[in-house]
Amino acid sequence: MRVALLTYSTRARGGVVHTLALAEALADRGAAVTVHAIGRGGDTAFFRPVRPDVEVRLAPLPDVDGEGVGARVLRSIDALAASVDRRRYDVVHAQDCISANAVPGVVRTVHHIDRFTTPELARCHERALVTPTAHVCVSAAVAAELRQGWGIGATVIPNGVDADRFAAAASDDDPRAGAARQRWRERLGPGPIVLAVGGIEPRKGTIHLPGALRRLADAGLPARLVIAGGETLFDYRDYRAAFDRACAEHGVEPLVLGPVAHDELPALVATADVFAFPSVKEGFGLAALEALAAGVPTVMSDLPVLREVFDGAVRFAPQPLDPAGLAATLAAALSDSGHDHAEEGRAAGRALAHAHRWDTAAQAHLALYERLLHRAPAVAG
Repeated sequence: MRVALLTYSTRARGGVVHTLALAEALADRGAAVTVHAIGRGGDTAFFRPVRPDVEVRLAPLPDVDGEGVGARVLRSIDALAASVDRRRYDVVHAQDCISANAVPGVVRTVHHIDRFTTPELARCHERALVTPTAHVCVSAAVAAELRQGWGIGATVIPNGVDADRFAAAASDDDPRAGAARQRWRERLGPGPIVLAVGGIEPRKGTIHLPGALRRLADAGLPARLVIAGGETLFDYRDYRAAFDRACAEHGVEPLVLGPVAHDELPALVATADVFAFPSVKEGFGLAALEALAAGVPTVMSDLPVLREVFDGAVRFAPQPLDPAGLAATLAAALSDSGHDHAEEGRAAGRALAHAHRWDTAAQAHLALYERLLHRAPAVAG
């Protein structure tokens, strides 16, 4: 089966991580897979190596000085559309709203449902929900949201996770893993580390962290806030400015690492004392599953989608999320680190991570593709 997977970026965002892992798992099951992506700002490769049995085609998108988000979205769609020859593939599977607008007749994975105010982006988002031939969601909660809001049914196929890679980084038996963690510990400094992975943006709830860290310090649990931030196509400068003001107000000096190299991320995650995931909108929570694979206690927002995926393996901060509730939940995770039931929690987290396999996800995708090809010849081109 000839499969094209489309994604909007080459950089380390959740949807891109998903796309590459799925592509390689599909190739393991005999599919001929091509990943099409937008190479922004001179990018000529993905954030990590892609196996040679997966073809990669990048559509260049040079930066334009002064270009707004809306114009960049439209230019991204046009660039990706020009690079994909629909006739080469049996199935074209788009992983985001930009790529779903680039090619007609796609399968679309809806990782989460956004609310945009930029007119071009809002229209792009709506078209990417209503025009695909079929839909996949990575959780039942998002599938329910799609059904309730748009009357669209979706096949639920949960994410996998490269659990072994993160578990190995936490190993006490491998001197290289221990040395990698020690390098991060020396860079991050002494004291407990509260780690968040992802952009500083509204969906990730990052603005709640400075107040929570201040309350931890006031309660005698001073911790270092570390953020490994990925790139985003969208403009969240106002949110970042508000986050910086909150840090100044609360006397918190976060270490914002920016994008962390693929090979270095597992050791960073394994070094953390607590993984913070205060999202206000999620589709699954892949980064949190990676933290659990590394045995890191995890605190997250009490959202229905996160309950669906993580119940029994993490601590949930009460809703509506605020710094006080988040701080209390982080404090409980930090205080419990030496207790027997904390090891039980880590074991539950590791088991959950190892239960989510990309080969299982690939098998479910191929079964869906076969059903669609037999049901609707148009999908095959």
